Amino acid sequence: MVHADASTFAAGVSKAEAYQQVIEQATALFDGQRNWVCNTANTASLLWHAFHSLQSPSNRVNWAGFYVLDKTVANQLILGPFHGKVACQTIAFGRGVCGTAAVSGESQLVPDVDHFPGHIACDGDSKSEIVVPMIKGGKVVAIIDIDCAVADGFDEEDRQYLQQLAELLAESCDWK
Repeated sequence: MVHADASTFAAGVSKAEAYQQVIEQATALFDGQRNWVCNTANTASLLWHAFHSLQSPSNRVNWAGFYVLDKTVANQLILGPFHGKVACQTIAFGRGVCGTAAVSGESQLVPDVDHFPGHIACDGDSKSEIVVPMIKGGKVVAIIDIDCAVADGFDEEDRQYLQQLAELLAESCDWK
C-alpha cells in the first residue's frame, strides 16, 4: 500500500529523479485503481510536492492540476483535481493554452504566457505554463496543466516526463 510518504522528495533531488519518483509512485497508486478522479487527485499532489522540492524555477510552480473532457458540453474542458489557487472552471477547446492543447493533441510549452495569443489568466501570478494532453483511443480525454510564477519555468525535460505521465494516466484510468 502506498503511504503519504510517497509525496516526500529527498532534498537536493534532480528534476529527472523527481519525475521518476512521481511516475514510480503514480504507477503504484494506480495499481487496482482506475477511477480518474482518484488517480488525477493523487497525481496533482505528487506533482505539487515534486516541484516544490526542486530548485528554482521549478519550486515556483503555482498551479498543478488537470482539466478533463466535459461530458455535458461539447468541445469543452472542465476543472479536475489540482493544487494552487482557485481556477477557471471551464475552458473551450481552442481557447488559451489548455484549449489549444485539447484541439491540437500536442503539448504546449509556453515560456512567457504574456506572448501566447489568447492566454487565459486564471491566476495573474502565472508567467509560464506547460500543458500536456492525455490521449485515449485517439481523442483527448484530459490535460495536465502546470503554471509557474516565473518566465521560462519549464523546458524540454519537463515536456518529456509530463508526456510519459500523461500516457500512464491515459491508460490507467477509465475516462467514461
